[in-house]
Amino acid sequence: MSEQQTPETGAPLTGAPSPEELEAAAAANAADVDAAQAEIAKLQAKVAELTDQYLRGQADVQNARRRADDEISKARKFALESFAESLLPVTDSLEAGLAIQNATIEQIREGAQATLRQLTSALERNKVVAINPAAGTKFDPHQHQAISMVPAEQEANTVVAVLQKGYTIAERVLRPALVTVAAPK
Repeated sequence: MSEQQTPETGAPLTGAPSPEELEAAAAANAADVDAAQAEIAKLQAKVAELTDQYLRGQADVQNARRRADDEISKARKFALESFAESLLPVTDSLEAGLAIQNATIEQIREGAQATLRQLTSALERNKVVAINPAAGTKFDPHQHQAISMVPAEQEANTVVAVLQKGYTIAERVLRPALVTVAAPK
C-alpha cells in the first residue's frame, strides 16, 4: 500500500493537520471574520443612515400636512371674512333706512331698491350669480327645479315662469331656480 501525498509539498498525508496548516487556517478564518465584521459595520452604518433619512422624511411629511391644514384653515377664514366685509355696506344701508322715522313709501321703496343693488353687487363680487331663466328657455334639471307642469303655447319642457330665482356660486348650483314648465301637448 502506498502513502498519499499532499499535492503542494509532496509530504505524506497524515490524519492530523500540521501546526503550520492550523496556523494558516486560523489566519484565513481570522481574515474572513475581519472581513465579515467590516461588512457588518458598513451595513449597520447604512441602516443608521437610512433610518435617519426615514425619520427626517416622516417629519417633513408631518410638517407639510400641518402647513397645508393651516393654509386651508386660513383660506376658509379669510374667504368668509371677505364675503362678510362685502355685506357690511348692505347692513349699513338697511340700518340707515330703518333710522328714518317719517319716511314716505317712495323713500322706503328707493332705499330698498338701492340696498338690493348693493346686495346684488356684493353677491356678484363673491361669485354668487342669479339663475333667472327667461320664459321659453329649455328646462335644465341641473339648474332648475320644476314645481309643476302647466299647459302653455310654447314648446314642451321649456320654462313658463320663474317662481323663485336660483343661485350659483363659482359655477356650482347653490340653489336651483323654482320654475313651472310647459306640459307636452
